[in-house]
Amino acid sequence: MSVTLGVVFVLLASVHHSDGRVSFASYYGDHMVLQKAPERAVLWGSGPEGAQVTVALSGPSKQKTLVSVTNGIWRVILNPVEVGGPYNVTASTQDDTANLTDVLFGDIWLCGGQSNMEFHVSQVFNSSVELALASKYPHVRPFMVSKEASEIELNDLIQVGIPWSVPTAEVLTNFSAVCWLFGRYMYEKLQYPIGLVESCYGGTAVECWSSSRALKQCGFELNSLFNDSVLWNAMIHPLLNMTIKGAIWYQGEANAEHNQVKYNCSFPAMIDDWRMAFHQGSGGQTAPDFPFGFVQLCTFKQGSTTDGFREIRWHQSADFGYAPNPRMKRTFMAVALDLPDKDSPYSTIHPRDKQDVAYRLTLGARAVAYNEKNVSFCGPFPEEIVVSQMYVNITYDQAINVTPSKDVFEICCSEIQAPCGNESTWVQAPTMYWSSTTVQLSATFCESRMIAGLRYAWSDWPCGFKACPVYSTSGILPAPPFITSRYGDKRNIWRVSEP
Repeated sequence: MSVTLGVVFVLLASVHHSDGRVSFASYYGDHMVLQKAPERAVLWGSGPEGAQVTVALSGPSKQKTLVSVTNGIWRVILNPVEVGGPYNVTASTQDDTANLTDVLFGDIWLCGGQSNMEFHVSQVFNSSVELALASKYPHVRPFMVSKEASEIELNDLIQVGIPWSVPTAEVLTNFSAVCWLFGRYMYEKLQYPIGLVESCYGGTAVECWSSSRALKQCGFELNSLFNDSVLWNAMIHPLLNMTIKGAIWYQGEANAEHNQVKYNCSFPAMIDDWRMAFHQGSGGQTAPDFPFGFVQLCTFKQGSTTDGFREIRWHQSADFGYAPNPRMKRTFMAVALDLPDKDSPYSTIHPRDKQDVAYRLTLGARAVAYNEKNVSFCGPFPEEIVVSQMYVNITYDQAINVTPSKDVFEICCSEIQAPCGNESTWVQAPTMYWSSTTVQLSATFCESRMIAGLRYAWSDWPCGFKACPVYSTSGILPAPPFITSRYGDKRNIWRVSEP
């Protein structure tokens, strides 16, 4: 579930050698997308110390700014530019010029995480069809950060994996499927340029992607043995000057075993820290609460009785079970536990259906990032639980589509009034009846004991492909897994049936 990272030691000066020439930073290039208005895009690069650099934008609109090189770096924040292009961008001194061509203005989305975000377009179901469609989306532009690690925070990337490109089958073969499909689906809705920045590394824990600042928020001390912060240093910190619209994230498998109990702190802390750092790095242009979407983990081992995946899914939402929530504002979550792939040639931990994952993320982005009204993006979640000696009645926060189940719902039976945990006695609670918003479960397996808790889909592999018991009425959004105790429930949703 984890990998050994090769860590490099790089002096910052070596990243920005200019040898007398003016240049753009590594992640600027022909065919790139810059963030559109109302935000302002940031341009920067290196040049001879003290030189005057003229930065010019030409195309549907024009801008020109004169700046000085200080400590080897020049930097410009453009005036807002509306959607469109193409533009040419030049940075020139008296003796030298650097050019960018075919630049578009649209929205930039950062795609991060481990191997399921890294999972290539060429590996998904119907990959040949997906690759053949690439040329039909020339305004969805991919860029990939090379997989590198560093013990110190870098100002620029060590290497570029895939430069900014007009998409082709060849370019997308090794590009992130979730990232590409998300961008493509968003383009179909927005009809303007989308820039996709992939920064992923398989087998890595959230601590690798977190700054020392964020780790300290959760009581961690920087530990080089576990590669803490090395990907933040090499693959995220260099991007902070970039103005972005938002981020999507697919990670957590490595933390199913490593620091699992702290993920409910470390993941939200990483999000908070990225938001602060991108806002500051872009000169206030990236929103301080930019939208952050993530994928709740799919499945790994059928029949597994270990706690790893069921617990990490819960911790991904800071133990709320849904997103956005009071701890994780302006976030959105794509539930994926109903998309198992037992025949995946890449192992069951890497399911091939990334189309549904990406589509569910787009629903959240449309609602949270773009404020689109009447977009359902959260699966059904309990808002009231009524218990009696014979049954448990669950009322959901929305209309539901139900398939009866024998064992996906479980109840905790107890002799004492105390919160339930994994060591408590849990028994199956078969579905008895259901309506448009409620599910009634049998409590007979508790016999004469008290019903003290309820959980749903609380296992590594709770159901088959798109075959969980509870969905939204559209059948698109699965209900997320949850666990709740009658005693100590922070949402106060438990009620006792009147006799």
